[in-house]
Amino acid sequence: MPRELEMDEHDAVSRHVVARDAEGSAIGTGRRLPDGHIGRMAVLPDWRGKGVGRALLERLLEEAAGQNLRHLALHAQTQAGGFYRRFGFVEEGPEFIEAGIPHRTMVRSS
Repeated sequence: MPRELEMDEHDAVSRHVVARDAEGSAIGTGRRLPDGHIGRMAVLPDWRGKGVGRALLERLLEEAAGQNLRHLALHAQTQAGGFYRRFGFVEEGPEFIEAGIPHRTMVRSS
C-alpha cells in the first residue's frame, strides 16, 4: 500500500493496535474507526502465518465488544477473505479495486 494512502483524517479518532517483536520493532498493525470499520491491517511478510494478524484482529474485536459495537465492517483484500471468515466476517457486495488491489466488503454482526 502506498505510504501516502496510509494516513488519513480518521487516524486521530481511531483505535490503533501494533504488534511488536521481542526487540520492540513493529511487525503488524490494525485500526478500528469509531463506527466499527476495521482497516489498515498489515503484517510484515516474515511474520505472516505466525498468529500476528490473528492477535491484532482479536484485540480489535475484543475492544469493539467492550464498546458494544455490534456491527463491524472491513475492506478485505480478496485473497485474505478466508482469514476474516474464520472470525465470522462474511462477504457483502461485489469485488472492487482499492489502491490497485481487488477487495471485498466483509461484515460481522453479533
